[in-house]
Amino acid sequence: MQRRLILLRHGETEYNATQRMQGQLDTVLSERGLAQAHAAAAELRDAGIGKIVSSDLVRARHTAEVVGADLGLAVDVDTRLRETHLGDWQGKTHSEVDEEHGGARAMWRSDASWAPPQGESRVEVARRAREVVEELMASHDGWDGEALLIVSHGGTIAGLTASLLGLGVEQYPVFKGLGNANTSRLVALPRIDDPSATQWYLEAWNRGLN
Repeated sequence: MQRRLILLRHGETEYNATQRMQGQLDTVLSERGLAQAHAAAAELRDAGIGKIVSSDLVRARHTAEVVGADLGLAVDVDTRLRETHLGDWQGKTHSEVDEEHGGARAMWRSDASWAPPQGESRVEVARRAREVVEELMASHDGWDGEALLIVSHGGTIAGLTASLLGLGVEQYPVFKGLGNANTSRLVALPRIDDPSATQWYLEAWNRGLN
């Protein structure tokens, strides 16, 4: 059994370009973001992808649809792949959050169990996103020998990658800086000590053209 998982971040939005915090606000791809999605599709043509699942937020779903059209694959949608809900920070620029909540963004980035006011922690996000992967591991019989593509968001992908690798919560922050339309790539193999169980391995982080 060998199952490859590719986690693709959506293309750029105007919020990304202006350092405004999106969270679960439903923003759209910029012209540059759409071009990034097409470039990602071209890069993924030889990745052996057999199934695509996406966050329902437009920026991720549009990216997934561009890739799906290039590969001739439909896109399934799952709300559990949404970005972190950033609560009171959503819609504000980095500088605005820093002015109102001095040091809070640094705390949020360094402690995966810490959540913005009225928002989610990275641990909570990883837990809901991992449910999607675990369900597909159990139900998607065609996964062996091909790759599954999940199109999601930077925070969600970082948390999910750390969770699948079995990292402690204190280690989650090592995964950061995932570029728009770049990927995290993992492979699941049988555990050496228990072939009936699965061990995830990291093949690449922040792979792509951006």
